[in-house]
Amino acid sequence: MSLFFIIFFTVYTSLNFYVFIRGWQTIGNYPLVRIIYLILFILIAYGYVFAKIFYKILPPLLYDIWLGFGAIWFAFLVYFVLSLFLIDIIKLIDSKFQLLPEFLRSGNIDVKRYTALAVIALVSLIVFLGNLNKRNIDIKTLELTIPKGQSKLNELNVVMASDIHLSPIDGERLLTRIIDKMNSLNPDIILLAGDIVDDKAEILEARGIGKSFHKLKSKYGVYSINGNHEFINGVESSVMYAEHLGIKTIRDEYILIDSSFYIVGREDKAMPQFTGKQRKSLKEIISNLDPEYPKILLDHTPFNLNEAEENKIDLQLSGHTHHGQIWPANLITNMIYEISWGYKKKGNTHYYVTSGAGTWGPPVRTGSRSEIVNIKIQFE
Repeated sequence: MSLFFIIFFTVYTSLNFYVFIRGWQTIGNYPLVRIIYLILFILIAYGYVFAKIFYKILPPLLYDIWLGFGAIWFAFLVYFVLSLFLIDIIKLIDSKFQLLPEFLRSGNIDVKRYTALAVIALVSLIVFLGNLNKRNIDIKTLELTIPKGQSKLNELNVVMASDIHLSPIDGERLLTRIIDKMNSLNPDIILLAGDIVDDKAEILEARGIGKSFHKLKSKYGVYSINGNHEFINGVESSVMYAEHLGIKTIRDEYILIDSSFYIVGREDKAMPQFTGKQRKSLKEIISNLDPEYPKILLDHTPFNLNEAEENKIDLQLSGHTHHGQIWPANLITNMIYEISWGYKKKGNTHYYVTSGAGTWGPPVRTGSRSEIVNIKIQFE
């Protein structure tokens, strides 16, 4: 895990330096402005990290503000880098073929400043529209037929969400919209496929974030699993936080609901990196359940999908990918995961990977949509 963070911060610092230098070049010979620019750049670019490190000594309001600025910077950074890279490509081509007007090639500081203002305006517009897009939570409806076996039910109305990522950045405002949409679907059961939290339980509880979960209404209750962010923020405290909100966390185990179907819940594949312990194999988890009942599996990360098919799972529900969230990351998640987003059937096993109801880091979506999934199951 430490190697991952070393690589991440090396790349992150390099990208920030690339943007920082280009901004520095537009300032000119104004020492005071340069000092202010340097300080503000560091405070914003590393605001998310600094807030997480110093959360115990920061006043709550300062923590929330610093965290928010640091998070939104991630989105700005992506599009600043892409914009500047495109400009550099154009300049490289122009150096060979002299396509641009002379005044653009002159290196005049005024040209650099106008270019910088244009880039800032364009990137700000993209981030703003991405924030608006993120606020619109779609309802994705699936109609599936699953073998009934010994189930006494003929149908089941499942409402599922993942990756809510509760934090002071969105918090109760986001959760209220999600809860209202879930309740409007009159679910029999509510399933949460991990990453409910994006901050430590003590921070969320101190701000009253999560209390809207008590408003959820369903016949069979609310069940969740741990995603990687539950482990990042302290898995035991995250589970207790969920329990206090009326959410049952299923941890490498199964629960028989109404003598009719199983909910199987797996710990996230990131578990060993944070606990030093391996999660159970799916075969081990379900070894003692009755194979005559339908089985719905919650597994946060859509990894090794064949395992569900091999163990005769009827439906696997996952999240984690956000389907990239920030373009062009969705192109990358499409290459990494067999299913980055959406529905697929392998053998007799149905799969759905959701793009998530919330966002990690910047409250921005430019590569995907936020969603809640309504799965209407017919048992035949």
